[in-house]
Amino acid sequence: MIIEQIYTGCLAQGAYYIESDGEAAIIDPLREVHPYLQRAEKNGAAIKYIFETHFHADFVSGHLDLSRKTGAPIIYGPNANPEFDAIIASDSQEFQLGRIRIKVLHTPGHTMESSCYLLFDESGKPHSIFTGDTLFLGDVGRPDLAQKAADMTQEQLAGMLYDSLYSKILPLPDDLTVYPAHGAGSACGKNMMKETVDSLGNQKKMNYALNQPSREAFIAAVTDGLLPPPAYFPMNVALNKKGYQSVEGVINRGMQALSVAEFEHLAAGGDVLLLDTRTSGNFASAFIPRSINIALDGQFAPWVGALIQDVDQAILLITDPGKEEESVIRLARVGFDNVLGHLGGGIDSWIKAGKEVDKVHRISPAEFAAEVKIGKDVVIDVRREGEYRAEHLEEAYNKPLDFINDWFRDIAEQGHFFLHCQGGYRSMTAASILKSRGIHDFTEVGGGFAAIASTTSLPRTDYVCQSKLQPVK
Repeated sequence: MIIEQIYTGCLAQGAYYIESDGEAAIIDPLREVHPYLQRAEKNGAAIKYIFETHFHADFVSGHLDLSRKTGAPIIYGPNANPEFDAIIASDSQEFQLGRIRIKVLHTPGHTMESSCYLLFDESGKPHSIFTGDTLFLGDVGRPDLAQKAADMTQEQLAGMLYDSLYSKILPLPDDLTVYPAHGAGSACGKNMMKETVDSLGNQKKMNYALNQPSREAFIAAVTDGLLPPPAYFPMNVALNKKGYQSVEGVINRGMQALSVAEFEHLAAGGDVLLLDTRTSGNFASAFIPRSINIALDGQFAPWVGALIQDVDQAILLITDPGKEEESVIRLARVGFDNVLGHLGGGIDSWIKAGKEVDKVHRISPAEFAAEVKIGKDVVIDVRREGEYRAEHLEEAYNKPLDFINDWFRDIAEQGHFFLHCQGGYRSMTAASILKSRGIHDFTEVGGGFAAIASTTSLPRTDYVCQSKLQPVK
């Protein structure tokens, strides 16, 4: 028996390859399916089943392309109603894979169709459980995503999740290996561990959600502190449920290298987003006016979904040479398929053509410490509220990047301000968005709060700075 976790860090997502006696199954595959096909081919195995734990909201699954290429059926748990052929399994239904068995455990709560898959080894002993978004390491799936579809409140869904976990998961053996669909960094939970595999026994000890004294306490605990889900989540659910175009066509279109003239023509042709995926440092030194920087060297796809929101948005790419296909694929993972092409030769070709460029005034933490006057200058911290509340610069105001579409107007009349995040990734994204909207009178701090705290003596605190600059959300 072979079990392999195929983890994608930028999405904090785990897909799974399972093999026994020449037969393989894939659980929660990503959009690009070649890695699974190649893995099976390497071992001379045939992919027999494609299991989906639920209709994913944070990424577009590869179930349809993988099924078309292998002939393997797609399997969901009870209550799923996809608009394509699939096996809708009943609770406790089992599937034979070589010399092992996989049992469906219907565990509604995160969504109504959410199911876990319990694997029995060759001896018939429970070996591992693939928990999807029902059970994470350190957390459980958020119960607020399926409210509209289920016509239920998040409290009702949380109660259903409690019933699923406490009646079907907790009674299982402690030595069972837990394989979740996500880890730390995913927006599908709020308290996930950085580890991606654990024993069920350890989760019973340390997972706050599995240690609540009552159903009511569980509901209160898992619904407390939930941030609003990213706006693109419902669109990804729809794609996973209804179907989508093959990823090969998306890649082929996005891989069209455009001349400067072609790029400029398309950029001027209407509602087209110029997306620059280079590092924040490279972007700061020279970029095409109105382009937005969401760099590949971070949580690229989730930030694209959170900030761009509309999966049908037409996109033109500016990338580092050699990063074009990676940019297109990572966009496709979250359903952004409308990439019209990329600037051939990257930013260098634009500069060589004598076209206009802009730049971001970025300074080092030492320069920031020498220039800033705490209490007099405006300092904007674009980290999330929890990060800000833990510690921040004295008199700094919290404006999370997640909600920049709500607050950018608030600072348009403030005059000059300083801008930072934790490490420089999010603040450069914020800087690019502000500049695209005509706000230029600011200085961005490279290295962010981490570098400021470790290399300067600027005063820090955990009290909340109250003013009209406080976040809208």
